[in-house]
Amino acid sequence: MPKRSPDHPEDARKRRAPSSLASPAPDTPTPLLGGLSPAQFMKKYWQKKPLLIRQAIPGIEAPLSRDELFALADQDDVESRLITHFRKRWALEHGPFASDELPTAKTRQWTLLVQGADLHDDRARALLERFRFAPDARLDDLMISYASDGGGVGPHFDSYDVFLLQVHGKRRWRIGAQRDLTLQEGLPLKILANFEPEDEWVLEPGDMLYLPPHIAHDGVAEGECMTCSIGFRSPSTTELTSQFLYWLAERGAHGATSPNAGNPTLYRDPDQPAVSHPAQLPPALVERVSAVLAKVRWNDADVSSFVGSWLSEPKSNVVFDAPEKPLDEARFVARAAKNGITLDRRTILLYDSRSYYLNGEQYLLRDARKWLPALADNRFLDGKRFVTLSHDSCVTALLHEWYRAGWLRLGMLA
Repeated sequence: MPKRSPDHPEDARKRRAPSSLASPAPDTPTPLLGGLSPAQFMKKYWQKKPLLIRQAIPGIEAPLSRDELFALADQDDVESRLITHFRKRWALEHGPFASDELPTAKTRQWTLLVQGADLHDDRARALLERFRFAPDARLDDLMISYASDGGGVGPHFDSYDVFLLQVHGKRRWRIGAQRDLTLQEGLPLKILANFEPEDEWVLEPGDMLYLPPHIAHDGVAEGECMTCSIGFRSPSTTELTSQFLYWLAERGAHGATSPNAGNPTLYRDPDQPAVSHPAQLPPALVERVSAVLAKVRWNDADVSSFVGSWLSEPKSNVVFDAPEKPLDEARFVARAAKNGITLDRRTILLYDSRSYYLNGEQYLLRDARKWLPALADNRFLDGKRFVTLSHDSCVTALLHEWYRAGWLRLGMLA
């Protein structure tokens, strides 16, 4: 399970962004998607073709200032990268970076990338939540890119969907449906060798560009600029297969799914004769192992359990902040009945018809089906809704446990 640290304010209201940043309803047209509804966008553009959206979020400000972003890049539990293109040579360094280790803002052609800003700041998390018209199981993180004039990461392509939202300054984007994916050799970055752009735009604050996987793109800052990249998980079939087989083996080891589950037996070959070629792999051994593996079975419920557990597992650098002076259960219930509860920005809560999946662990829904879907979908419950739950001591004990672990907070969106 993810680690926890002890310094966490109790009340979520102190640092949350306004609730007006909620994700639009599926059938409601929204400026965020250029006047399309999320349903129309998903049908026409998602994983199909790019979309340029002017003033997707009018009047937007960067969720973090430049100084706040630099301070975040100096933390050990934050994934950050510095990319420079000085004297026409690409260089890549990994953080953390002290403030005096970064080039000055007046120095041209450098970029600081801070991954997973939503894990560390509520304003970044609130911005990410605007894109929850796609399933949480696919939503990955919000990366903030700060660039000086001329800064960029070179022409490249991503294997996942991404929204590129300009939040400060200007950036010139060139994109193309690249067929030649050959990369330049000997570089620390995956930069296309023969980039052939087809379209070009300059994005200003509030403008946004959606790109499906494998659309080549190159963004170059025109002056100091900041861009938020909202990325989505797109695991490869190889990753899915290997992770599922590993998960299946773990369950089998605990007697859940596997031939002879709960009663494991050792490989036996009482009829094995003496051999004159000891290094030769015995055909009978291969046949017996093949027979064992052929008995391995799984069903849709197993796959659902795997997907929910795997996709709700927080990243390895996530640390949950338990409250420094946690309230006892009675005071927790009283405060929650007044102010409501909110899932911590790092918490991942998914569910299906049978189970819910909290930060990598699976639990049966049972009585939780009365309230958990609402908490998972909205990421908060208001005080009135909590009062209806407070009559059930099992529910309040469970939520109090989540609060003490740092998985949810007292208070609601401001």
